[in-house]
Amino acid sequence: MKTRKLGASDLEVSEISLGSWLTYGVGVEADKARACLDEAFNQGVNFIDTANIYGRGAAESFLGEALEGRPRDSYVLATKLYFPMTKIDRGLSRAQIEKQLDSSLKRLRTDYVDLYQCHRYDWDTPLEETMEALTRAIECGKTRYIGFSEWPAERIRAAIDLAGTGRVARFVSSQPQYSLLWREPEDEVIPLCSANEISQIVWSPLGQGVLSGKYDPDKPPPLDSRAASEEMGGWMDRLMRPEVLRAVQRLKPIAQEAGLTLPQFALAWVLREPDVASAIIGASRPSQVIENAAASGLVIDTQLFLRAERIVDEALGRVEA
Repeated sequence: MKTRKLGASDLEVSEISLGSWLTYGVGVEADKARACLDEAFNQGVNFIDTANIYGRGAAESFLGEALEGRPRDSYVLATKLYFPMTKIDRGLSRAQIEKQLDSSLKRLRTDYVDLYQCHRYDWDTPLEETMEALTRAIECGKTRYIGFSEWPAERIRAAIDLAGTGRVARFVSSQPQYSLLWREPEDEVIPLCSANEISQIVWSPLGQGVLSGKYDPDKPPPLDSRAASEEMGGWMDRLMRPEVLRAVQRLKPIAQEAGLTLPQFALAWVLREPDVASAIIGASRPSQVIENAAASGLVIDTQLFLRAERIVDEALGRVEA
């Protein structure tokens, strides 16, 4: 497993990381989730990503129990806040950052996280208040570094400018959705972050499993798949369109030319981008972890990637067929 430096931090994170959205503490049984976590460590994964909203604390609580006993300096732990935990607990105010970080640390059974991330931008709280509270969290030793997820480019720029005054801490990471099926970060976010030593930690690099190639456009989803799960399949409608699924099937021969499975090829495509520090995978079986971890460190013919991009772009209407 290769590692990459996370932005301007001193953290070295594995190119493949393990996430817990919709899975651990929610859609995957505890023993299976623990087996996936154990296998991730066996494969050299050192970066674990979660959030307080995942299962409204359930994912953090699972990880707190499962990680207990492992040397704290043997893994990089990240969590997030923003989404409503109760009717009144939401957002990125000073009070919420203090409250939610303390709650996350308690569930995770640790004194600190390595990376604390703003899960979305809070338009109801002044940016200065958010950044000052995050800076205080670093000064108190409750997090080592800070990051954000899915912030608009103009707000990223504002945070960078604010950090440039020396009054608040700087972000070291961005967590966008990014895959062959979703390339929006390439327009503004990745270039802006690259110029300011902010790395990308990519979520849904396999398009929530669609880029595994397991979904036949002419058949119902497999019963054991995310798309067939009531708990985990609710966010997949856009990706499960027949034209998208047919395009994904056309990617399989290209992956085979590279000597890879389609998931490995899709992960390697994401990691071709030097500003991506890590690709977050979700796994319900250890075999998925093993397969995905093998995507680290691969060198692929650029022409294969370009052919794959063309197929997907045509299916999504990004270019003329």
